[in-house]
Amino acid sequence: MVFQLKRKKPTLLGIDISSTSVKLVELSQTDSGYRVESLAVEPLPANAVVEKNIQDVEAVGETLQKAVKKSGTKCKLAAVAVAGSAVITKIITMPASLSEDDMEQRIELEADQYIPYPLEEINLDFQVLGPSKDNPDTVDVLLAASRSENVEMRTAATEMADITTKIVDVEAYTIERASHLLEKSSLNEQEDEDEPFVLAVLDVGATMTSLNVIENDELIYTREQSFGGKQLTEEIMRRYGLAYEEAGRLKKAGGLPDNYIPEVLEPFKETTAQQVSRFLQFFYTSGTHSSVDMIALAGGCASMPGIDELIESELGIKTIVANPFANMDLSNKVNAQALSNDAPSLMIACGLAMRSFD
Repeated sequence: MVFQLKRKKPTLLGIDISSTSVKLVELSQTDSGYRVESLAVEPLPANAVVEKNIQDVEAVGETLQKAVKKSGTKCKLAAVAVAGSAVITKIITMPASLSEDDMEQRIELEADQYIPYPLEEINLDFQVLGPSKDNPDTVDVLLAASRSENVEMRTAATEMADITTKIVDVEAYTIERASHLLEKSSLNEQEDEDEPFVLAVLDVGATMTSLNVIENDELIYTREQSFGGKQLTEEIMRRYGLAYEEAGRLKKAGGLPDNYIPEVLEPFKETTAQQVSRFLQFFYTSGTHSSVDMIALAGGCASMPGIDELIESELGIKTIVANPFANMDLSNKVNAQALSNDAPSLMIACGLAMRSFD
């Protein structure tokens, strides 16, 4: 008798390269869910990444090296993501009878119909979503393409830290994946189980904000726009005559003058609430939905004290601060307080780390 032992899939580091920092998360699976094995957040030099586009690969690679060392991980494989604005996605139909290899060949032959760039300049992938609604003989296929430089910059940065990139994902889909954890830990059950549950995840970063609307675990809408915490940092610089790095440090650590909260922070929170409302209006005018059931705030700005209560009060929609780690076990390498502080900004890194278990 020959025994066939099931080989354990290698763990992937979830590495999120944002405009201001490199974030690293490593997860393992447990009987009850997930465990956080390693974690690190390392600030990037100014302008190393601009609006999620890498400008200085060497600076990003050096920062990732520091993050890997700080985390204590031994993992050498990674999943990274590109911003939705850097990706073209399209749902196409294909005959259900095609094998995966035949489908790949056919998509490559027909890709120039869907992608406005020469094929030699892009990285292309696809995923079969399932049978088409109106035709059982065809399947819906999600086609995703990005300029090769977007992928190559990220893989070059990870290589500098002696990490091999195995997966390049799209940020919106990583948020969709991590949002499943929010539903288990933070979201109320619908009274009517037949009614769809519509969750709006607002990821408010340093320079970019994205809205990702998820209906019953499926991403149905995404939009990105320039807005973020950098505007607050710049107002602190202007108001108090500080350098950018010092303004960012004091914004996070505290120690600004007494008038900071009423005269600087509160107006910025109001502006953030207005931006959230505007994002939702774009969503409402785009399709069949006129409301969402809940808002989850992610990104660095979600850590502003009271921002969830303010948005809930002004928009009349249940609002939470996203924490995909709420029900996870922690290894002794992970600082629980640091994880709690950074949790809203780790949604993308968490969703990437979850690719280990697909």
